[in-house]
Amino acid sequence: MSDTTINLTPAIYEYLLQHSVHEHEVLKKLHAKTMTMPGARMQISPEQGQLMALLIHLSQAKKTLDIGTFTGYSALTVALALPTDGKVITCDIDKHATDIAMQFWKQANVADKIQLRLGSAIDTLQTLIANGESSTFDFAFIDADKDNYSNYYELSLKLLRRGGMLAVDNVLWSGKVADKSDNDKTTIAIRKLNDLIYQDNRVIMSMIPIGDGLTLALKL
Repeated sequence: MSDTTINLTPAIYEYLLQHSVHEHEVLKKLHAKTMTMPGARMQISPEQGQLMALLIHLSQAKKTLDIGTFTGYSALTVALALPTDGKVITCDIDKHATDIAMQFWKQANVADKIQLRLGSAIDTLQTLIANGESSTFDFAFIDADKDNYSNYYELSLKLLRRGGMLAVDNVLWSGKVADKSDNDKTTIAIRKLNDLIYQDNRVIMSMIPIGDGLTLALKL
């Protein structure tokens, strides 16, 4: 029993990985490739990917959103967990990073499940809504530019069905959200979203100290 979350020392974290994560071989290769690139810290951690895959199975999701593709680890994690008729719509503006993503999606034989929308994620989400796809998505993951987090949240809620799950990454922002002296524009944007979700009676939520902080919100 414990009344606080355990501090993950390097030894405990390694134990967690060894006794929790079943990482697909292509995910391992993609993780290694991404770690050699600038911006490698934008990639989600393997244990976070494992949690997301579990959520896909628990919710029996078929239609999902991935807002912020980068090199494609989160989209690949979800696609591997989806049934054969499942679909991921993933959004990004970086062609170089997403070209790498597509190579690994093909290696894992899930490229047919993933639709990449290259361009503004807000435009993509608004187009989906305009095309009558509101309340049709089972799961959404937000991990793109933080300044637009509140916009992504609102648009994703419109696209999610009742009982659909929303996951938001980087909500602890390396602890900066709790540092009152840190008033960087991005930190303020994440604090704003955290306050919004906490007070939002449209969802049931939980903030989880995994990776850089992950908020899960179930649409009521």
